Amino acid sequence: MPGAGVTAATTVLSDFATGYGFPLDDFQVRACEELEAGRGVLVAAPTGSGKTVVGEFAVHLALATGRKCFYTTPIKALSNQKFNDLVARYGAENVGLLTGDNSVNGEAPVVVMTTEVLRNMLYAGSRTLIGLGFVVMDEVHYLADRMRGAVWEEVIIHLPESVTVVSLSATVSNAEEFGSWLETVRGTTTTIVEERRPVPLFQHVMVGRRMLDLFASSDVDASAGFVREGAPVNDELLRIARDDWASTRLMRDRRSPRKGRPGSSKNPRSVGNGRRVWIPSRVDVIDRLDKEGLLPAIVFIFSRVGCDAAVAQCLDSRVRLTTPAERTEIHEFVEASCRHLPDEDREVLGYARFLEGLERGIAAHHAGLLPVFKECVEQLYVRGLCKVVFATETLALGINMPARTVVIEKLVKFNGETHADITPGEYTQLTGRAGRRGLDVEGHAVVLWQPGMAPQDLAGLASTRTYPLRSSFRPSYNMAVNLVHQFGRERSRELLEMSFAQFQADQAVVGLARQLRKAEDALEGYAEAATCHLGDFMEYAGLRRRIGELEKGSARERRADVRQEVVTSLEALKTGDVIQVPGGKFAGYAVVIDPGSSGDEPRPYVLTAERQARRLAMTDFPTPVAAVTRLRVPKNFNGRNPQARRDLASALRDKTHGLIDPPPGRRGAADAGRSRRARPDTAHDREIARLRAALKAHPCHACPDREDHARWGERWFKLDRDTATLRRRIETRTNTVARTFDRVCDVLTSLGYLADVDGRVRVTEQGTHLMRLYSESDLVAAEALRTGLWDDLTPSELASALSVLVYEARRADDVVPRVPAGRVSSVVDAMWRLWGDLAAVERDHRLDFLREPDRGFAWAAYRWAEGDDLDDVLQGTTLAAGDFVRWVKQLIDLAGQVADAAGDSPLRRTARQTVGLLRRGVVAYSSLD
Repeated sequence: MPGAGVTAATTVLSDFATGYGFPLDDFQVRACEELEAGRGVLVAAPTGSGKTVVGEFAVHLALATGRKCFYTTPIKALSNQKFNDLVARYGAENVGLLTGDNSVNGEAPVVVMTTEVLRNMLYAGSRTLIGLGFVVMDEVHYLADRMRGAVWEEVIIHLPESVTVVSLSATVSNAEEFGSWLETVRGTTTTIVEERRPVPLFQHVMVGRRMLDLFASSDVDASAGFVREGAPVNDELLRIARDDWASTRLMRDRRSPRKGRPGSSKNPRSVGNGRRVWIPSRVDVIDRLDKEGLLPAIVFIFSRVGCDAAVAQCLDSRVRLTTPAERTEIHEFVEASCRHLPDEDREVLGYARFLEGLERGIAAHHAGLLPVFKECVEQLYVRGLCKVVFATETLALGINMPARTVVIEKLVKFNGETHADITPGEYTQLTGRAGRRGLDVEGHAVVLWQPGMAPQDLAGLASTRTYPLRSSFRPSYNMAVNLVHQFGRERSRELLEMSFAQFQADQAVVGLARQLRKAEDALEGYAEAATCHLGDFMEYAGLRRRIGELEKGSARERRADVRQEVVTSLEALKTGDVIQVPGGKFAGYAVVIDPGSSGDEPRPYVLTAERQARRLAMTDFPTPVAAVTRLRVPKNFNGRNPQARRDLASALRDKTHGLIDPPPGRRGAADAGRSRRARPDTAHDREIARLRAALKAHPCHACPDREDHARWGERWFKLDRDTATLRRRIETRTNTVARTFDRVCDVLTSLGYLADVDGRVRVTEQGTHLMRLYSESDLVAAEALRTGLWDDLTPSELASALSVLVYEARRADDVVPRVPAGRVSSVVDAMWRLWGDLAAVERDHRLDFLREPDRGFAWAAYRWAEGDDLDDVLQGTTLAAGDFVRWVKQLIDLAGQVADAAGDSPLRRTARQTVGLLRRGVVAYSSLD
């Protein structure tokens, strides 16, 4: 029974549990008891199951025992949300916030922060770490993120041993493996996997205005984290899919009518329950959900433009989901939240339309939305005032916005390179938000019908146990100098071998090593089976194998010689040469129209005696050719003209009439064959002869069971070759992270960031600057700093120059690159050359870390720092307001890092002025107070 584990003996847990309006679930109780007993925990549970309760207990336990607790999240929005939750429970004096944007009460006993902030504190040896007892790592499965995942592993590895780590993860299929790694690097850690949902989830497909169950079976367990594989699909959906396929065929026939085919008349008959009826409109979806009592809902549309268009469609259709009292409350909240936005910016931000949508209970939520707008949507949704949110998948990343219903428009999304089907893990993450604990009896996931949908594939998404957690860890330049500074190179290498990436590689090596042991045992058995009483049969088998290899090599040499002879003969041809094509479907006499020797291999264009004009390939020439005679080819000859072909072919037949053998002095195919047969012995031939003699002299050659032994010997050699491949695979997987670290250190040593001092690798003065630069382009920034590239820039010019290291266009045509003329342009060009030089150094060391700079934000950054209005700045780009704010904030982060890295220099003052110029208007007021 939920909550049964809470006893009088666990007094802190008992006190904590009374603060909730519902009994704790078994998995929550077990995890909290493990924490109270002094053990770390990994909790992997479905979205919305309440695993954050375990993190909140760590906060409670820290306060109760006089220790500190850091609560880390992957994104600032989630940090802000968790900060507000904890302040409401424990008071503002006990809770702080550190996100890069905000620094509130940073020395409090409980501090909420982004994971990057904690990583930086660990490297800097911050005094704030003193007294730290617990670290909660919310959404720890983020360590699979390609760009930012390494931060989670860095923190887990480098936290002091005295710190208890609470890891909270979405349901992953290898939670036990991840838990084993945590136990390896953090000590005793209990893995708790919960696959049942607190609120049952039912799966549906909406076809037109009808909502059909996805699964046919009434015994499908909707409380499970996933439906069992093989659960039967609703027969009606399968029938609709068949009808859809048939109607598609019929409509295709209409578009390409043929005589006697159905639907080929000028007035084709109606296609019954046609596709137009099957695809529901967005307004129909909301209307149906409202009537069924299934709001609030999140509608996932994998496109920012699509989300905005959906809101516009609802407003144009006069959809209204709120009461007059709710509209008043929404209006007052939004006005108060956005009071800091400058009046002149509201129009360009679409404030009036945004407010109108919220007042009707409808909003969009995506990365292009202004942060303060997104936070308004989130808070109004949690309060039940916003009824429908059209969102991109970024909303699924941890923000607390549970819904009664989740709708997925399409099962395909653009992944940055191509349109791809969503994965089972993504489907589970999205639909997991359906069903609000304590508010809903059940949750609902609805997929809208689309042309060509296969219900069986959808059932597969809903019945697969999410995704495996794969490490994306790799050492960066900044990480390397920080580690070497703190631990030295050898100790750093050992620490990196403790990463989850290496743990997973080693786990794979365990399986490969098992295969290797089996192969080695089999090799012994094969060798024993090949034993001969007359002598060493494996030695004899080795001679046979070596002879075979040399004979194959000799044959390859002969083929290569012949090919070269063919190429040479074809390159000697001229227009008008008459040749005898030795092979292929065009074998026989032909006249050369064009020798075709300009490409990689000659491809002569010829006319045959049968009037066929063709360009021949090397396959038509198994042997060399030579001109047997010559024929005049008209200058204006056109191989497509039948008359011209007839005339030239007739002349060709007359010219070759009576020719039997090539004329004296001309080497034809027969001569070429004789030439090859007369080829002198090569080293291969002599070695083959020697080995054949040794083979015949070997004692085993006379064995009556020689061929039986030989078969075992051949098996041994084949398996030995496969075993060597296995060994190479094992070698490449062992110490992979450490080897990459060695290459990173070699690059840094070659550039002077690391140096050998008295037999120990140490960080140089240049390296100490790199320690402060956490950007993805850390090494480019460090080199620009070292060479003084930015020294003479004004604050606005520095903002423009730094932007090329921060900005990355979503698509190649997002913005037209424009750089301010003068000093900025020359500095940016120099940065580009610097990046090219560093990329060459990376290639020499088999690395590829540095991203190519992007000029796409340089003009906007400069104009914003110069004080231009938001409207004027955005007009020069294709950026949404939210994207603009996000890039400016990342630029502020980098400018702050440059100021820290620049030491006591004019550049430090310039960088700090840059930060001040950028932090204004919508950027300064982008978060709720």
